[in-house]
Amino acid sequence: MSPATPLPTGLTVHNKSRVLDVSFDDGASFSIPFELLRVYSPSAEVRGHGAGQEVLQVGKREVGITALEPVGNYAVQPTFTDGHNTGLFSWDYLYKLGREQEKLWADYLARLHANGFDGDSGREPGATLAAPAPKSHGCGGRH
Repeated sequence: MSPATPLPTGLTVHNKSRVLDVSFDDGASFSIPFELLRVYSPSAEVRGHGAGQEVLQVGKREVGITALEPVGNYAVQPTFTDGHNTGLFSWDYLYKLGREQEKLWADYLARLHANGFDGDSGREPGATLAAPAPKSHGCGGRH
């Protein structure tokens, strides 16, 4: 975690809409879809062990989160409904996912398309993110 990283002030898991709301002490807040979290998990299973070893994640449209555990004061570790639970999401990384999610979605959809998995994601090419829902400032709550 870099010294300039904003710290989270709220994390709320919304199982029905399948988004993680994260708010930070710099005023930024993001609604990050579970699917995006899962396909960009910072685990070796997803990222591989070096450049070019990334594994395209498919079939994650309906993935849920069954647990979100704190890891020290620097990260959380979700357990997804597909059994994946090895990614540690640092505050830096959650902030990056929230801030860059439009680009990340576009990159993911392009990779799906290039590999013949059109329509595998819950997002359609050219779709924009919905306006974020009002934020709750609870920590680790589930709705």
